[in-house]
Parts: sequence; structure tokens; C-alpha cells
Amino acid sequence: MSDSNQNRRLPAVPGHCFQTSWFWRAMPAGMRRRWWMFRSMDLIARLWPVFKRRRGLLVVRMDGIGDMVLFRNALDHYAEVFGVAQEDVTVLGCESWASVAGVIFAGYRVIAINEHAYARRPFYRFKISLWVRSLAPAITVCDSYLRRALMADSLAWVSGAPRTVVSLPYINEPTRAEFTYYLSQVNEIIKTGDYPTHEVIRHFRFVSTVAGREIPPLPPKIAWRDNKGPIDEGAPYVVLNPGSNEPGRRWPLAGYLNIAQRLLKQGFRVVFVGTHEEKPDEEKMRALQGKPGVINLIGRTSLPELLDLMNHAAGMISNDTGPAHLGIALGAPILVIVGGGHFGSFVPYPKDITPANARFIFHEMDCYHCFWRCHKRQSKFHVFPCIDAISEDRVWREIEGLLKAGRKAA
Repeated sequence: MSDSNQNRRLPAVPGHCFQTSWFWRAMPAGMRRRWWMFRSMDLIARLWPVFKRRRGLLVVRMDGIGDMVLFRNALDHYAEVFGVAQEDVTVLGCESWASVAGVIFAGYRVIAINEHAYARRPFYRFKISLWVRSLAPAITVCDSYLRRALMADSLAWVSGAPRTVVSLPYINEPTRAEFTYYLSQVNEIIKTGDYPTHEVIRHFRFVSTVAGREIPPLPPKIAWRDNKGPIDEGAPYVVLNPGSNEPGRRWPLAGYLNIAQRLLKQGFRVVFVGTHEEKPDEEKMRALQGKPGVINLIGRTSLPELLDLMNHAAGMISNDTGPAHLGIALGAPILVIVGGGHFGSFVPYPKDITPANARFIFHEMDCYHCFWRCHKRQSKFHVFPCIDAISEDRVWREIEGLLKAGRKAA
């Protein structure tokens, strides 16, 4: 019987069954308006004829800098477990980390797209979808857990690979229809664990399942160049990263400024970093900025320069954001200030994969795992209470201990 006149059913995933009829796939219920807006162009791309021989592996990574770092070690097993040459592995990544991909993913082909434009601009999306289709991969893989169907899953779908292997994602009611549409049309679905399971554990469970044997997870680690950072020679410095793309995850700036004062008294320089969009209150920064040893590079470094800075830092304090994972993977002594939104999924790391250079500080509350939908803060611009409750003295004790340990190791 052809697929056009029977239900399509995938290999079973414990507790899940993705089964659809041809009629539902033609007129699926429950889809958001955005899916319908993109549907015709996505379908054209999916059906676009490809005449060259299918070859290699396409890995879809439509996620942020931190997620990329947590995934990196697992990638080195892909060529072996999928039976392809490393040079035939293509990583489809995000423009936000494209500038460092050449070094971090040395030996792989990496192609970056503007993930935000792909999610919003129909004609850009169509162009990228046609290009992905033209890659003609033999295998497409997507193993992100917290992912968006209209980005990651649709890219995997338009590739039209004869074998598509994905992880079971986090599904809630608003996303159920979209995920059902795409998951009902792949070849293999791998369950990597219930929520919350740390991303590193998920990535290694995924490759272990494909390989048919256990591949032990490793702490995040990336290779980087040994370039001098964009500051002059001088006293050892500590990098402070007070920003985050979510204002609620920003430990109060006053705390960072007070910690900076303590570091200056200890003989360290302090380097403030972050993107232009994360620029803190200029008035609060002004009192500290003129002091010797204070270097404000917020909005003034490229991503490669930021890695150079972290690579040679005596220590670092960061909110839960991409640069924190970069710092950990580089081996910098780092303290990460953690909230409870999806506690344990990204930070803190499980004990057995937490490197000696990393420490995590948090204030546990009964409302943890709110997925950052906090009902206890006054507005979306206020700090999450679980982060606000972390005291300056606790942060100081932790970073002081890290810096002392770093000096002894040196």
C-alpha cells in the first residue's frame, strides 16, 4: 500500500506514537498562522527535484552559542556512528556563532544562516530551503531537545534525506500539532531522556543509541587560538559578563559593580563584556569606569575577541548565557550565576561532567522549572527572584576561592 492511502506510523518511542493520515497531513489542524504562511514555499522546496547523488550527513543546529558548545564533543562521534567521512559532515548552524565556527569546528564543513530571518522572512526562508534541498544529504540529523519545529524540524524536512534521525523534542500543547506533522515523516526518533536532563547527557545518549553501544559523556571543551585579547598587557584580569538576552537572568548590576571594587582591591583588573543590546545603565557604570584597572568593553568586542579575552583571564563571572558555556569549555576559572527557569537542562552541569574550572551558584525555590515564565516578578524587565536572591557575599566567596585555586595551579 502506498503512503497516500494508508496511515503513516513511525518506529515506536516509549510513551509516544506519531501517527497521521494523509488527509491530516494535507489539512493539519492546530497549526499556527505562521506555519500556514510558510507552507506553500516550504512544500515547493521539499518537492524541488534533486538530480545529484545523495551523499554525506547534514546536522541541523538551529540554536544559540551555549547549545553549540554543549553539542560540540558529541559531534566527533557522528562520522563513525553514521558511517560517513568527517569531510562529508555538514553542520547547518546559526549566524550568531559563525565567526568562531571555523576554529571550533575545524575539519567539518559549517554553513551558517540567519536563524531569525529564516523564522520571519518568507523569501529568505524559501531561498535557504532551496539551498538546503540542493545539498542532497543522504542522512539528516537533528538532536536538539528544546527546539522550534518551524526552524530545526522544517530544515530537516526540506532536505528530503532518505534517512532522517531526530531526537524526541520537548512538546507542549501549543507545539504539539507542528511537531506531530514533522515527526510523523522522519525515519527514526530517539528519546534522550525526560525533562530535565542535561543537554550534554542528551547528546551522548543520542550518539550512543545510534551506535548501539554506550559512549560516555565528556565535559564541554573547545580548542581555540592563542591570540592576545583586545587589552594591553598588565595585571591579571577578571572578566565580568553582567548581560543576558533575557533581562530577568541578569544578576543585579550593583552586585557586579561591588564585586569589581573588591577585585580591584585584590590587585586584579576587571573587564566588563557583553553585547551592545545588553548595555547596562550608563549612570551606574560611570562611577566605576574612570578607575584604574577598569576596562569597559561592552558592545566593543567581536565574538572571537571575546574568546581571546576569556582564554587568558584569571577568572570570570557570568550570568546564565552563551559566553558562560564558552568560558567553561575554554578552561577559564568561571562562576556562573544560575536561575531556575529550566534548572539542570543547561546549567548547572551534572557533577561527573563539571570541569574543575567551573562553579555554579543558585538559590533554590519551589517554583523552579517555570521555563522563565515567572509570575513572581513585577514586569518582564525585573530580575527573576531566584537570581535576585543570590547574595553578593556568596558570589564573592565563590569567585575568591576560584581565583586562589587558579593562582595555586599556575
